[in-house]
Amino acid sequence: MRTPRPTPRAPRIRARTPRAPRTRARTPRASAPAACAAALLLALAGTAAAPAAPAAAPAPAALLTAAAPARDAFDPATVQRLDAAIAAVLNKTGAPGVTVGLWIPGRGAYAKAFGVSDTRTRAPMKTDMYTRIGSVTKTFAVTAVLQLVDRGRVRLDDPVSKYVDGVPGGGNITVRQLAGMRSGLYNYTDDPKFLDALRADPHRSFTPREVLGYAFAHPPDFAPDAKWQYSNTNTVLLGLLVEKVSGQPLAGYLREHVLDPLKLSATALPSGSEFPEPHSRGYTDFSPDGAVTDATDWNPSWGWAAGAMTSDLEDLRAWVPALVGGKLLSPATQAQRLRLRPTGVPDVSYGLGIAEFDGWVGHNGELPGYETIAVGLPGNKGTLVVLVNSDIDRGGSLSGQFARAVTKIVTPAHVWGPPTPAPSGRSTP
Repeated sequence: MRTPRPTPRAPRIRARTPRAPRTRARTPRASAPAACAAALLLALAGTAAAPAAPAAAPAPAALLTAAAPARDAFDPATVQRLDAAIAAVLNKTGAPGVTVGLWIPGRGAYAKAFGVSDTRTRAPMKTDMYTRIGSVTKTFAVTAVLQLVDRGRVRLDDPVSKYVDGVPGGGNITVRQLAGMRSGLYNYTDDPKFLDALRADPHRSFTPREVLGYAFAHPPDFAPDAKWQYSNTNTVLLGLLVEKVSGQPLAGYLREHVLDPLKLSATALPSGSEFPEPHSRGYTDFSPDGAVTDATDWNPSWGWAAGAMTSDLEDLRAWVPALVGGKLLSPATQAQRLRLRPTGVPDVSYGLGIAEFDGWVGHNGELPGYETIAVGLPGNKGTLVVLVNSDIDRGGSLSGQFARAVTKIVTPAHVWGPPTPAPSGRSTP
């Protein structure tokens, strides 16, 4: 979850058959120090990223691996153009691997993996691999809040102090402002002490209250609702709200009320570094010396409700239409979610835990080693999922560059924004 780089109106859900359980949890490896995780859009992030260290060598054409053509695939000429465009971005950026899924009703489907999932073994990337989804987690967490609104347990214009104690100025900050990134609360993933602690031990566990402590050590950045500013602090507070009101741990609430109803059996909020198999290795340069390191088994607990979830291509394919179409919410509450307001970034607006990028609605995310985009075009006009096993951005967000290449070909009226040069600093979830 890097600060908004990253990192979204209404198709129908397409349910998928639950797959057999896979082996979960892998023993953490000794890894280099940690990095900040995925936030919304690179352009929205305001801190500085360390200079990019040499990334893994670009994957030669011989290593580009693709899944069998999807049923009802796009016409051969379009598939050929998509293959070439994705391969070109892969080679230009040096990203180890990428999986791209695109589904447009009446036009075609496309789901392929390119490059490698492991730079040491050169094992190919595959479309059935799990991934860490960074700030796409926010779409699940805010959906949980909005379900409680539908049940009359929470009101959007209530102060957060009604639900969570100890929030500075919490009597003047509403639930709506937290979900819409307009609270003014300092983003804990910008705090130097937090970043030092994360670098010192990327395998350590953080509690929600611990990370909030880093945020609350700073005065608010502005008065509530004065402007839009991406802050992971907001979503962590919303996670605590869900737990307080529901009486359930956030992971359990999400499983019972969001994931199981949609048969999203491959999606979970882990308590630590758990990561189902098979998954790709994830590579980052968020290390003390900027060297490329394997962040696969780093503990994302610091991201929690703001960015710690895992998922896969098929689950995100099903989630996007449910999210954008309001599958789990009343029409009135979904309308509140989709009340998109300007962010100050061209062609980007933000609702309640959801963003719009030049017509594409959903969210993106980054955290050390992984980038994700999960978005749809309103009215069931399409779903796009991009999964990259690196957050070493060159010439802009890696996932954004792949999304731009794909949308220029298939949805020229809705092209993902131009790659934005990495800012001089990083922010997380």
